[in-house]
Amino acid sequence: MTIRYIKKISLAVFLLPIMLLFSCPQESKYPQLLDQVEVIRDENGVNHIYAENEQDLFFTQGYLAAKDRLFQFELWRRQATGTLAEILGEKELERDKGVRLFQFRGDKKTELNHYHPRGELIVDAFVDGINTYIKEVIDSPELLPVEFKMLDILPGYWSWEIVVSRHQGLLQNVKQELNYSRIVSLIGAEKTKELHHFHPFEPSLEIHPSIPKDLLFKDIIAPYDAFRSALTFSPEDIKEAYRNRKEAFDKEIKKIAEERTIMETIDASSIGSNNWVISGDLSESGFPIMANDPHRLQAVPSLRYWVHLHAPGWNVVGGGEPAIPGISIGHNEIGAWGLTIFQTDNEDMRIYDLHPDDPLQYKYKGEWVKMKAISDTILVKNREPEIVTHYYSVHGPITFIDEELEKAVAIECAWLEPGGAPYLASLRMGQATTWEEFREACRYNHIPAENMVWADKNGNIGWQATGIAPIRKGYSGLVATLGDGSQDWEGYQPMLERPHGFNPPNGFFATANENQVDNTYPFPEALGYTWADAFRGDRIKEVLSSGRKLNLADMGNLQNDYLSLPARQLIAELSSISIQNGKGKKAQSMLLTWDFILDKNSIEAGIYVMWERTLRKNLGKIVIPKEVAPYLTELNMTKTIEWIKKGDPAIFGEGGKDGFLAKSLEEAILELEKKLGTDWNNWQYGQPDYKHALIRHPLSAAISEEWREKTDLGPIPRGGYSFTPGANAYGDNNTTGASLRIIVDTGDWEKTLGINNPGQSGDIESPFYGNLFPIWAEDAYFLVPYSKEAVKNKQVSSFTMK
Repeated sequence: MTIRYIKKISLAVFLLPIMLLFSCPQESKYPQLLDQVEVIRDENGVNHIYAENEQDLFFTQGYLAAKDRLFQFELWRRQATGTLAEILGEKELERDKGVRLFQFRGDKKTELNHYHPRGELIVDAFVDGINTYIKEVIDSPELLPVEFKMLDILPGYWSWEIVVSRHQGLLQNVKQELNYSRIVSLIGAEKTKELHHFHPFEPSLEIHPSIPKDLLFKDIIAPYDAFRSALTFSPEDIKEAYRNRKEAFDKEIKKIAEERTIMETIDASSIGSNNWVISGDLSESGFPIMANDPHRLQAVPSLRYWVHLHAPGWNVVGGGEPAIPGISIGHNEIGAWGLTIFQTDNEDMRIYDLHPDDPLQYKYKGEWVKMKAISDTILVKNREPEIVTHYYSVHGPITFIDEELEKAVAIECAWLEPGGAPYLASLRMGQATTWEEFREACRYNHIPAENMVWADKNGNIGWQATGIAPIRKGYSGLVATLGDGSQDWEGYQPMLERPHGFNPPNGFFATANENQVDNTYPFPEALGYTWADAFRGDRIKEVLSSGRKLNLADMGNLQNDYLSLPARQLIAELSSISIQNGKGKKAQSMLLTWDFILDKNSIEAGIYVMWERTLRKNLGKIVIPKEVAPYLTELNMTKTIEWIKKGDPAIFGEGGKDGFLAKSLEEAILELEKKLGTDWNNWQYGQPDYKHALIRHPLSAAISEEWREKTDLGPIPRGGYSFTPGANAYGDNNTTGASLRIIVDTGDWEKTLGINNPGQSGDIESPFYGNLFPIWAEDAYFLVPYSKEAVKNKQVSSFTMK
């Protein structure tokens, strides 16, 4: 594949007339600014901000991000503050309670200055910018995006607490902990280990006998589940002129529910990211290259937002969370950096004994301790306010009190410590000019735990695992633990003791959420046991180790690589099987000559993916005990392949492994006939009825078809799946994967490549709402200008703020 840029997709003719309306220099009065600020918007919708001081820089970042993403900001604000019931009624009350229960309640200065020495100034300026734009639209309601009219609401003002909210964080792993606890209680610790892929160390899964089994099967983490659940709008939330019909809504919501189930089960361990850095010895340019494609929910607007920040001490371009100041992935004048999740267990479920005469007292270190209580009032649409009381133990929020069993449950969250706001520590990274400075900045990145990679123009590459990691000694944290003090955390691992490396002999670092250490790692008590399968990472390392010099096109090809390593292994198992069924024999023949690439136009890919799905489902029916099926809905892919390769007759029965593989292939063919018809020529993998990308607006299911045509994007054919470097969801819809991609050659910043699916703006009327979707759909990129001259060459509008 050749790298394709935005200029090769002819959107300019469409965009130019609209953009020219905004291309003349404009001036506005902003008394909050200390000096004049210049803003240049390029043809891809990226704002380049040129300020004379730091305060003005971040004021303008907040102002422009709110202008582009106002409805996204309002949803973020209401989720962060627990105020959705105020507009959506009682159905959102439990969510609001959960949000308030898990709210960060620490000191402002301590919290904000953790992320940067001038963190308080930066965040305050950013919030001031957001609120300045919100006041503009409240004063001029005609500026409101249509979503506010649909819901009949106005945006609310922001505070620093919203910026540091943890509600959007990638948090781990109390939901899995409850599931593991239930499975262990049903089939025992050893059988549970057999069904999971725990590594590089073997965890203890023993549950203390004082923890009642009955307790584990109650809804003991409901407030946590509520505040972490996906937000769904219903037709009754929408004004009648925009509202969807009930029958149509029910149909849409069923599809969405099916996709969410896949994300929360099959895809739960494979949603992640890729990044790598290669040394100049491996690159055509002779300079290090950094590539990163974080895999998250595909959404409109995108979860990430590109911006260029330029002021004294700042010259950084890249992508970050729109509601957070700074840039989490990008480059400055010296180096480039990217991130992937480094699996880290930063939550534990604590079980307490309650006082027999007072359910608000729990036993801790041999004494009865009174729960801390905080009263709260939640406004609820169309009814009286709800008065609630939140309870806390020494470990954290109390989620369940069982007076009958005399037990209470709390969740201890490392992310409620100061410094737990996701990605905000990237403020320090943006100013790093050496590996040592970058590594020092990594010390402040608590949440999410990341594999941070670095490449600089001086020829250095580095890798540092980050994240707040509780030290557990004598227990794993994978099952319910005692809250009596006997299993308390022994502090947190010093950040720079986390795995890391610098200028390795092989010339690269590559991470894809898989385990990065072996069983000689000296701090096992601070390392997790659950990792993504290694298939993506192994494929990336395979390509980087090819021995040839690599260029930007090679990096783009690798980010969009659809070669399936599971296919390579499973089809090898198919090669020696004699299949009598005619259709099965035909499919076998096709697969044995296939190149293992899940290309959207490939019929073989369509056959293989259905066969792989069927294999996993059928094996699960065999090895997953019925009583634990509600808590273990799928098998890990690595374990699946291990079972198949081993071919244990006790598992595969009379027909053996060969019969199992052949039967599953025949069932897959029947499923394809049912799904796509009997003509095999119509079985190509990428199509609206099979692998596709349909990106839904948050209000999609609740609004009329006429409005969905304006808000939603797709469907378009896609390739790949969870286990290819070009990753997306395991199901038919490409609901997850890389919306943002970046590739940086440190020898020439003007060659930086990027994408942000589907566009920079969340305003349906903006030319930047979906302009990048067709480029992303073709696995293409745009050039990211850096010098002011290059920025002006791609300018479509500019204005001055003062």
